[in-house]
Amino acid sequence: MFKNKSYIGISFIILVFGIYAIPKIIDRVQQGDVVKGDRLDKVSTVAQAEGKLVEIGPAPKFELTNQNNVKVSNETYKGKVYVLEFFFTNCPTICPKMNQSMLIIEKKFFGNPNFGIVSISIDPLHDTPAVLKEHAAFLGVTSSNWNFLTGDRQNIFDLSNKGFNLYAGETSQVNGGFEHSGLFALIDKNGNIRCRKDEFGNPILYYDGLDKVGVRNIQQDISILLEE
Repeated sequence: MFKNKSYIGISFIILVFGIYAIPKIIDRVQQGDVVKGDRLDKVSTVAQAEGKLVEIGPAPKFELTNQNNVKVSNETYKGKVYVLEFFFTNCPTICPKMNQSMLIIEKKFFGNPNFGIVSISIDPLHDTPAVLKEHAAFLGVTSSNWNFLTGDRQNIFDLSNKGFNLYAGETSQVNGGFEHSGLFALIDKNGNIRCRKDEFGNPILYYDGLDKVGVRNIQQDISILLEE
């Protein structure tokens, strides 16, 4: 007897809940809001509001020679947003992937006079202006604001290791004879290194040029800097 009354009571509660909640659930599904909640909405709003990128400090100064045998410096990119990497043309490991990532970035911002790319060779004894010009043609580079640079060997290693803190070294222990970082530096119109924060709120400093997410992130942040 009491069990029957309990079942009736539970059934009544379920019926009332269904009458109240189901229409709201259906409405949220139809509006595409089923995965959204107050907390998620607030997180999304905060993330959009914090679009400003972290300023790390001034990028190191440089003056090197490009693939057209023309002197190029950081002053060449004054007033422009640019991405900078260290590489070498004979690299058999990560450079081809870095090259492809840069080509994606070039294509994304092709024709924008306020954007450029700097690729500095860590093997300047081999990578002469003529070799760099041939390499640019091999890659299919079309942007006039993408400079492949060469120059004094020690100056370039100091620029990489001490200036940008992006590792580059010569060693016989690896295929190709050189080791270097696969990271990209992002520099704003005022010559400052800029970056986003990670999920813990720490500056990432540089972007992973070997990773699809890293390439996507740097494209997003280039767009932000171009609007500043």
